[in-house]
Amino acid sequence: MLRNILSILTTLLVFSCAFAQNQNETVIIISTSYGEIKIKLYNETPIHRDNFIKLIKEGKYNQSSFHRIINTHLIQGGEMAGENEMKKLQPEIISGKFHKRGALAAVREDDVANPEKLSSPTQFFIVLGNTIAYDLIDRVGERMNYKFTEEQKQAYSTIGGIPTLDGANTVFGEVIEGLDIVEKIASAPVQGETPLQKIVLQMSIEQH
Repeated sequence: MLRNILSILTTLLVFSCAFAQNQNETVIIISTSYGEIKIKLYNETPIHRDNFIKLIKEGKYNQSSFHRIINTHLIQGGEMAGENEMKKLQPEIISGKFHKRGALAAVREDDVANPEKLSSPTQFFIVLGNTIAYDLIDRVGERMNYKFTEEQKQAYSTIGGIPTLDGANTVFGEVIEGLDIVEKIASAPVQGETPLQKIVLQMSIEQH
């Protein structure tokens, strides 16, 4: 009897801690001429979360833009003056935080130039990506020398994403409202990967 009570109390404690963590997640708002995008920042990636919050509070992202668009794949922003002088961020590549549709991830240079997988201190991208047949996902993993979890396979086969980036970039948040706005921005006319018209953004913090 006592053992059962202790088990129940432990379960409740774990649940309450997880609930509190989710409750305290910071939500940021990206405002554009296309509409607003709301994103929650993961507490499990504190380096990237805190850096992002700091830059938003300092107004660094205001009047920056989504400067790179790969239609159906991603939109990229955060390019700003002086970013090359800023310290790159240590990677926080965590199991369970992956490149599903709507994920917020940090930009980085490729493995040849950046084998440590350090993140850009300012640039980010929001994932779109297509769905992949469940039976094909393990084949993708074999080519990458990467094993996908059941959670990843379910996500990529139902909502889509870019599984080939898993294990390479830090994912530090996800869209909770406005994914349709991301899709509209991703459909903007481009020359190569550059929007024909500048897509200016503003950022603010909804809760912290």
